[in-house]
Amino acid sequence: MNNEVIELLISIGVPKKTAKTLVYLSTGEDLASQNIQSATDLRQPEVSIALRELENRGWVTKKNYKKEGKGRPIQLYTLTVPLDNAVNVLVKSKKSEIERMEKNIHRLQQIV
Repeated sequence: MNNEVIELLISIGVPKKTAKTLVYLSTGEDLASQNIQSATDLRQPEVSIALRELENRGWVTKKNYKKEGKGRPIQLYTLTVPLDNAVNVLVKSKKSEIERMEKNIHRLQQIV
């Protein structure tokens, strides 16, 4: 896992659980949440929240994998966009946020 990418994502405001999950999924494998949990040192609820956020962005798909025998199928997650595309979207969003803040600061200074 690329720790530098994770740390940089966190430094621009991406939640740690989302950054770790996104980078781990970028390996290109179909992964169960248990695999993500083990590899990222996140708790199960954190992985679930991160996966839901990534699914909501349309960056992750899940499919059911039926094991032999009885029991529930395992859900496997796959990153559907290249990591650099996801990072570019996150960076663009942060830049827009910074521009809004700068405009608000400028307007505030004009008023006061």
